[in-house]
Amino acid sequence: MNELIAIARRVGAKLKARGETIAIAESSAGGLIAASLLSVGGASAFFIGGTVVYTRTARRGLLSIGNADMAGFRPSTETYALLLARRIRQRQASVWGLGETGATGPTGNRYGDAAGHCCIGIAGPVEMSLTLETARTDRVENMHLFTAKALESLEVALEKAG
Repeated sequence: MNELIAIARRVGAKLKARGETIAIAESSAGGLIAASLLSVGGASAFFIGGTVVYTRTARRGLLSIGNADMAGFRPSTETYALLLARRIRQRQASVWGLGETGATGPTGNRYGDAAGHCCIGIAGPVEMSLTLETARTDRVENMHLFTAKALESLEVALEKAG
């Protein structure tokens, strides 16, 4: 957890210095992205809120993402991660939104992705998405790796935004 906290401190410091806010919609990381950011003292200056969107029911109830919003793509993709990021950003009126989705393991998900598959989307002044494949089946290890990549990607987006 210490490595996650170190990244979260850097991200939190950048967000605070800029007066910007973040909201998180994560799935397979299980709340670890939000927990990492909330470990930073003074997080209330930049952290608006977050949610774990682990099921279709949660997706509909928490983010109002219905079947029409999902037309032409499936979960566990960069497109879906960006949809999560955009929707949480909009619903929480934050400067930045971060979406994460994937398959932690020990087996793959129902969509055919292997354990260790993760997609991250970031919406804000800069938008970006990426896919991570860890090739690992350990659930907790993947949760940590997904969280680290999400926080590192947010840091890159912040740098790109200037």
